Amino acid sequence: MKTKQVVSAARPHSATAGPAIGLALLTAATALMAAKNAHADLAPERGMISLKYLDYQDSQSGQDRIGVHAPSIMVMAPVAGVWSVSGTFTSDVVSGASPAFHTEQLTKMKDHRKAVDLSVTRYFPRGSLTLGASHSQESDYISRGLSAQGTISTEDKNTTFNLGVGTSDDTITPSYGGVHEKKNVTDVMVGVTQVLTKQDIAQLNYGFSHGRGYFSDPYKLADERPRERNHRTILARWNHHFAFTDGTSHLSYRYYWDTWDIRAHTISGEYVQPLPYGWTLTPGVRFYTQTAARFYLPVDPANPSWPTFPSVNATEFSEDQRLSAFGAVTVGLKVAKQLSPDWLLDVKFEKYKQRSDWAWSGTGDPGLAPFDARTFQFGITRYF
Repeated sequence: MKTKQVVSAARPHSATAGPAIGLALLTAATALMAAKNAHADLAPERGMISLKYLDYQDSQSGQDRIGVHAPSIMVMAPVAGVWSVSGTFTSDVVSGASPAFHTEQLTKMKDHRKAVDLSVTRYFPRGSLTLGASHSQESDYISRGLSAQGTISTEDKNTTFNLGVGTSDDTITPSYGGVHEKKNVTDVMVGVTQVLTKQDIAQLNYGFSHGRGYFSDPYKLADERPRERNHRTILARWNHHFAFTDGTSHLSYRYYWDTWDIRAHTISGEYVQPLPYGWTLTPGVRFYTQTAARFYLPVDPANPSWPTFPSVNATEFSEDQRLSAFGAVTVGLKVAKQLSPDWLLDVKFEKYKQRSDWAWSGTGDPGLAPFDARTFQFGITRYF
């Protein structure tokens, strides 16, 4: 479970969403299918194998916290002209120190996660259907998931409707020998992708997630969260192609709200610019802000280095900084080089900064230490 929390720290909206096969992943996968099907409902003509390596490090007030090293391999192959199959294997090694409460009392930890995702897609003249399964295991957390995603286009191929359903079943076993806990989450996403002009394509998605079970963090000193969580999202995307530069802008806005009283906004943009000799530059920026969960316990300004214990009658409480109100900015740059028709190389770097006083609500917890993170990713892809 610790690995999921660490990797999601660089993208707090994913951390807010929660489930292993979450609505964010389901939305992204269906959006990609819809974008492709807005132009053509054809199975890929070529297969691919892609190797990725991710290096993540976060820190607070000059102290390194968590480091993650995550190599992965992804394979996709067309089958019989109307099918494709794909699979991804990821191995995460996480080590460092994690706070026991708020941003204080960093305790050493180390874990190893192995994850497998498999999917098969059937292409039709005006749509597609994808079925997927996943399995993720680490020392204290096992997650199993199933998903189904489909698209259908109008006859002129200018409008594509998409639907996705996902479910996850998680088992949590704290390393100190606590009782087994369970968590089940079901996600549903519906959306539409519309070709507006030769240069513009837009998309609108609505998502709903229902979860029951254990949402608490067993490694926090004071953490007892509700055993049910529902959340909704609205996501809007707009891609525009600039003929005079041959570049494309990708803009998006996401609004999130849940039954824990968290409200979140995510605004992101990137610009993909092809260059001579097979080079591509993609700078990007993302801003995120959220309100605090109704049961978040703020830092006591009189005793900032001590836990803030809940009242005697409290049944729900948490000192997890990810449930506080805060704002965050991520800036990044991806550089890709097409080495040949069969080989692609890419490198991506992102820098993340999180501050309590950047929250739009203006009610962030001033007792939290500033949080920073950086992510480096290297990839090489071979087409066949």
